[in-house]
Amino acid sequence: MQVAKDQIIHRLKISKGHLEKVIQMVSEDEYCIDIVHQLLAIQSALKNVDELILENHLKTCVADSIKNGESDEAIKEVMEVLKKK
Repeated sequence: MQVAKDQIIHRLKISKGHLEKVIQMVSEDEYCIDIVHQLLAIQSALKNVDELILENHLKTCVADSIKNGESDEAIKEVMEVLKKK
């Protein structure tokens, strides 16, 4: 988990930096399309973080739940998250 955790934190910090840049761009009345491009990049980066976290969850928590005979609950939980996407 530590490698995944380090990757997740790194990507979130990058996204945070981009978001701070977007806030600055809006404050300085920069060109709207440039702002939208930055926002799209942030959304893509956050989607990648979602995927990393979900993959890690499947490999660890869900796998443990299945081994412990709790697969229905684990599957239900993951399906509820996927429905929100």
